[in-house]
Amino acid sequence: MNITLRQLRVFLAVAGEAGFSRAGEQLGLTQPAVSRAIRELESTLELRLLDRTTREVVLTEAGRQLQLKLERVLGELDEVLHSARKQGEQAMGSVHVASSPTLSASLMPGIIAACRQRYPQIQLHLHDQVQRLNVAAVRGGDVDFGLVVEPDGCDDLYQETVLVDDFWLVCRQDHPLAAQAAVPWAALSGQALVLLDGSSGSRPLIDGMLRRYGVHCPVAQQLGHSQSVFRMVEAGIGVSVTPGLALPLPQGSALRLRPLLPRESRRIVLIRRRNRTLSPAAERLWQMVLAMRQPLQSLVYQLTHHPAKESP
Repeated sequence: MNITLRQLRVFLAVAGEAGFSRAGEQLGLTQPAVSRAIRELESTLELRLLDRTTREVVLTEAGRQLQLKLERVLGELDEVLHSARKQGEQAMGSVHVASSPTLSASLMPGIIAACRQRYPQIQLHLHDQVQRLNVAAVRGGDVDFGLVVEPDGCDDLYQETVLVDDFWLVCRQDHPLAAQAAVPWAALSGQALVLLDGSSGSRPLIDGMLRRYGVHCPVAQQLGHSQSVFRMVEAGIGVSVTPGLALPLPQGSALRLRPLLPRESRRIVLIRRRNRTLSPAAERLWQMVLAMRQPLQSLVYQLTHHPAKESP
């Protein structure tokens, strides 16, 4: 049975207004459009719903019965639709976001604070874990979306760039490379490196850059946290290549931060499953993070151009 919601609403308007013209004014339709909708409804139902004269429109018995039932059913439908619209407007509910430890420490505090201020009715649950687990959590639907280092081989995930994060050299203040204002990648050849381990989203990028520039370095230590890397460098174990968001350096340390040339960067991106609609609350947070691109990029600048006070 091919009956449309529009036809039913037109019928209720005609029944309530006892006229085609007034019903058309109420619905924003012409009188011919109202008449056509009623004819189509009666034809489909094979029932006479209205008796028409030159002076009045009167409901038939079948029309009165239909009016009573439709008022109740469509009233309930309107309540359901209003509730759904209200939920979308208010963006209520829980949102699960995956992020790696470095991004959780540098970017997520500001994002969570902005969420609480703008959407106090949303509960943001942070899943703080390594890159591989973050990508798997997004793919598996365990989280709504992720904030990660640009993942490789993830064509099945939709990505949007949030910011660009440069790579820097970290070395002791008494290291020969510390005397240079900027350090060529080639100058790293032969230097012992202290790097984040393979669980970091940045490690594959760093390895690729070293290969691309023909830099051959022994890896002295591989660690799971940037602050551990910095302490190893401070102890003289080696130098490090680090993204800006891993900063600041330890307060008062004997470490120096130097730009690497040519400039190399990583993208920090939002990821979610393709062809899957986010909940209204998750969509609001996704859009909020994208709207925060400029202040988040400014944070990276502050970390790299105004590092923690260095010891003399």
